[in-house]
Amino acid sequence: MTNDWTQHIRPPGLPSRVKLIAKLVGFLAMTLPLMPVQAVLIHAWPAGARRFPHWYHRRVCKLMGVRVNVEGRLAQGAPVLLISNHASWLDIPVISAAAPVSFVAKKEVSHWPFVSWLAKLQRSVFVDRTRRTSVGGTADEMTTRLAAGDNLVLFAEGTSSDGARVLPFKTSLLAAAKPSRNDGVASTAFVQTLAIVYTHIHGLPIGRSDRPMVGWYGDMDLPSHVWNLLVSAPIDVTVRFGEPVPLDAFADRKVLARHGETLVRAEVVNLLRGGRQATD
Repeated sequence: MTNDWTQHIRPPGLPSRVKLIAKLVGFLAMTLPLMPVQAVLIHAWPAGARRFPHWYHRRVCKLMGVRVNVEGRLAQGAPVLLISNHASWLDIPVISAAAPVSFVAKKEVSHWPFVSWLAKLQRSVFVDRTRRTSVGGTADEMTTRLAAGDNLVLFAEGTSSDGARVLPFKTSLLAAAKPSRNDGVASTAFVQTLAIVYTHIHGLPIGRSDRPMVGWYGDMDLPSHVWNLLVSAPIDVTVRFGEPVPLDAFADRKVLARHGETLVRAEVVNLLRGGRQATD
């Protein structure tokens, strides 16, 4: 895959480079001291460990120039499985800034330099997509986490896209969320869809040709994409929560996948067209 889209981004001048370096320095200055704080919270105060990344990522987004518009809200008083589309690495801080959540991530992330530390401190659940036998273990971990009151985000497409469409949801990924056996969690856990769409850069609507400036997919290089995205800020993004539905309302993973894909696709299309969420 070629990154022809990079030709639309001018190399930053000296003022922009200084600003970008200041952002990176600010990110490290904030993040490095807080990493051991979260590590302590995980062991000493689980409730605090759930909320601390939410507080942290709200400040990360502000530092990066990402303006998060949240529509709807996360259900309260019960654990929630959020089924979301996936457009960029930026989805992680954006969604975490919108609500206190952990993520279901591919196992490879657990080996990425530095990123793996952040993912583990976010208390991510790692799934090995190359081994079907690992689904059972992941299901057990998700069951345990939901039973403990955690909110989990599952990117059901299985990969990221350019953000201008929603890829078919993979029922194999939802097997961990909705196993065939009765695990005792379905009676308390809820499912909510989550649509995330990047809408504006520097106040201008993002067109299809501009989507790769935000979307990170295929074999795009991560460091250069991060750099170019910081050049592009400020960025506006909308995160829209669907209505909560009891997990036990779904007969199996296929029904759950159809429900999630239908609603997420409809909300993404609505947001891309500039539509607002319906209210009572």
